[in-house]
Amino acid sequence: MTLIASGGVIIASAALFIVLSVFAGLKDYSLEFSSFVDPDLKLLPTEGKSFLFSETDKAKLISISGIAFYSKIIEERIIIKSENKNLLATLKGVDSNYLNVTNVDSMVVKGNWISPGSNEVVAGSGISYNLSFGVFDYLKPLSIYVPKPGKGQASSLKGYYNSAYVSNVGLFNINEELNNEYVFADINLAKSLLSYKENQVSALELKLENGVDESEVIAQLEGTLPNRFVIKNREQLNDALFKMLNTENLAIYLIFTLVIIIALFNVIGAIIMMILDKKKSLNTLFNLGTEPKTIKSIFFWQGSLMTIVSGIIGVTIGLLVVFLQQSFELIMLTPDLPYPVRLHLINVFIVLATIFALGIMASKIASHRITKQLIQS
Repeated sequence: MTLIASGGVIIASAALFIVLSVFAGLKDYSLEFSSFVDPDLKLLPTEGKSFLFSETDKAKLISISGIAFYSKIIEERIIIKSENKNLLATLKGVDSNYLNVTNVDSMVVKGNWISPGSNEVVAGSGISYNLSFGVFDYLKPLSIYVPKPGKGQASSLKGYYNSAYVSNVGLFNINEELNNEYVFADINLAKSLLSYKENQVSALELKLENGVDESEVIAQLEGTLPNRFVIKNREQLNDALFKMLNTENLAIYLIFTLVIIIALFNVIGAIIMMILDKKKSLNTLFNLGTEPKTIKSIFFWQGSLMTIVSGIIGVTIGLLVVFLQQSFELIMLTPDLPYPVRLHLINVFIVLATIFALGIMASKIASHRITKQLIQS
């Protein structure tokens, strides 16, 4: 009975640790994957859609240590039209430094990246499918429309929109949401469509130097350019994704904690069976002057040590499984992608703390079954 109870705790604790490591791996994988399109830090205006980025601001930004590259960005909702089909999308105007900040060009599956100063665009594969266009189709150019700022009535329909003919030179494939949303263009084309000033932009995207503490750079930005920007890191830019992952992580933790609680019922049962089996010995101890409180502590410590040792063995097994997966890629998601797992020290403490707390509670409950009447019966 003791071996069965101990085995249940070992399996439950190993399973909990492995599952937490898997979710840590999924989170890291999502961050790594988002690095192709998301910067390390993004600076957005505190008010409105755009801001003026002067030479003084540029000098202040360059003076901040830890920033490797920065890129000026213009983003706006547009209507993109191909022959008789049109679609709402987001135009992202980028400068020549953008590819130093992100690796989005590696996600281009057909064609190539835009040339600086041109009317070329790179669209998502979803937009291409919905509007039925490909790459380098110069005989069928695309049209982009952006509402003009201002008030009052225009003399014609064209007076309400700025427009431009563009040629699609590449298609990117990142994920379904981005594929159906974004069109990349040169920043000068975006400025022309939106009637922006030369130094007017929507955002700044930053690439940090390797090994730099992100929080230190954020603190420098807030001190050097106070109350100018909302600063978001990669996780905050994908907050919906990470909220989902964190919620699922919490749900899985609670489910496996319930499994551990069920396994600890075996510990309670094992302790009670030992109490009944040793009733004569307990009666002898009681007659020799041992108090019921002391006898309770014997079984309490026995149950606690059993769960603690079982929990440590379970976590050790979990560590071994995760290490083998990282080293030898035993389980694959796809033929080219191993199941992502990560060893995080915090998960070891979470599992051990859960096992120890619940094990001590179970031992306490079981040992309280010992009463003076039970010993003497």
